[in-house]
Amino acid sequence: MGDMGIISMTAFISPYIADRKIARDVHEAAKIPFIEVHIDCPLEVAESRDPKGLYKKARAGEIKNFTGIDDPYEAPVEPELKINTAEQSPEEASKTIIAYLVKEGIIPEENSGEEKKEE
Repeated sequence: MGDMGIISMTAFISPYIADRKIARDVHEAAKIPFIEVHIDCPLEVAESRDPKGLYKKARAGEIKNFTGIDDPYEAPVEPELKINTAEQSPEEASKTIIAYLVKEGIIPEENSGEEKKEE
């Protein structure tokens, strides 16, 4: 899709630096921009937001290899952008990402979804 000029945004639980490096390398080899956005959520915040009770099940041993509980999470060392969801609402986070894409010339400002203020 990237070679067709289509911007793809994906969200993965990618706990390992090596796996994220592979994704970056594939994009770079194809000359397609790769922007790593670290969605940082403290474990206690993630647990408090868990509607399915997965963290509780993982802590009880019912789910194995659960990221952050009994499987590690390797935080990105130098992501292009970092969003802390304990401090930003989803709307604020979205605006931060869009502003970054505009600043980097990935999307034009007129397509950023921001309303223009009349003078």
